[in-house]
Amino acid sequence: MTDGPDAGRRGPVLSVAIGGAALLAAVGLLTGRPDVVAMGLPLAIWSGLAIARGTSGAVAKIAIDPVPGRDGELLTSIAVDSDADAVEVVVVQSERRSRRVIVPGGGFTFTARSKVLHSGPTIPVQAAARGFSFEGAALSSTSDLAAIRRQVAPPRRSLDALPLPRRLTGSHGAHEGRRAGQGGDFRDIHPFAPGDELRRVDWRATARMSRRPGDLLVRRTNTLSDSSVVVAMDTSEDLGEVVASWGSGDRERSGVTSLDLAREAARAIADSAIGEGDRVALHVLVHGGRSLRSGGGSRHLARVVAAIAATGQARDDATFRRTPPVPHGSVVFVLSTFFEGAAARTALMWRASGHRVVAVDVLPPLDRARLTRAQLIGLRTVLAERGNVFADLHGAGVDVVSWASDPSSAMRAIARAGR
Repeated sequence: MTDGPDAGRRGPVLSVAIGGAALLAAVGLLTGRPDVVAMGLPLAIWSGLAIARGTSGAVAKIAIDPVPGRDGELLTSIAVDSDADAVEVVVVQSERRSRRVIVPGGGFTFTARSKVLHSGPTIPVQAAARGFSFEGAALSSTSDLAAIRRQVAPPRRSLDALPLPRRLTGSHGAHEGRRAGQGGDFRDIHPFAPGDELRRVDWRATARMSRRPGDLLVRRTNTLSDSSVVVAMDTSEDLGEVVASWGSGDRERSGVTSLDLAREAARAIADSAIGEGDRVALHVLVHGGRSLRSGGGSRHLARVVAAIAATGQARDDATFRRTPPVPHGSVVFVLSTFFEGAAARTALMWRASGHRVVAVDVLPPLDRARLTRAQLIGLRTVLAERGNVFADLHGAGVDVVSWASDPSSAMRAIARAGR
């Protein structure tokens, strides 16, 4: 809740009333018309009462709280409380559109409805208020700007399969491992050894293949393993579909942005991995960016989704300086537009360390309308440089997936090629 200062001021209505009363009195005296002087008496009496009342006691208080709404919209409750006769509230939605609302004093609550254009952190509503009394003769000072910050989770998107690391190191999960254990497919017939369970003795194989009396043969299976999945988000750029909006900060006309696709991809990968019983870690590739250690389960998934929704564009001086730690034998998904070379260098470093790396291109389909000839040439140049980055990634054994086209089929093809 934000309180305005106690000091107020007189409104322009009072000045108009005093000026009108003085003008009528002067005209009546000069023309010898007492009826004209009498017309100014109500204005003079009203002005005197307004001055005697003063300007204090009309402080406006405003409180903003989130309200649950439907998908695609944000509802915000704005509560106004003041001793004034009425309150003027200025509401700024999506940091662009402003509206003025006049509400009665003594406590009033209304709801602001904002359309969700992008996922991630956003300020849907900002509001300030001032009270006015005695028909606008007394105005309170404008309250401080009250704002609420919301985190919008990206939409859900399902993936049929995810690539697995070169070697599974976990001991729990749903993936077929290469070590002897339980839960997997048939592995081999092996002589009984200390630690083997009697219920795994294959009596038919023992009767048929044992060479000496007393020898037992057990039927062994492969173990079921889990994989370690790492999601690395590059938030240095937020580029929209409309190329003409790059660098303008106009999020309403930019269309779907690269960070929208990055947040959507990160959530889809985390949903698919944790749904298969795998462990997921999240790293934001900026200086001081948030990192979540590897974990599994529904609670960890909720933490990952909350961290993804709170991830916005990094500052200009927030370039990451240290490669985040990655568990041994992980599959790393690097989400970036790959215009900057830092994300590509980090992906190559992880690949050289023996991890399986998938570069996810989150650049949306580009709308080249309203571009000048020089801008088109510049765009072709940076896209050609980006193509060279992808060629280097392919040459180093890094798989590249475009999230804007058909990521589910691409992920499935990479997973099958890995098997």
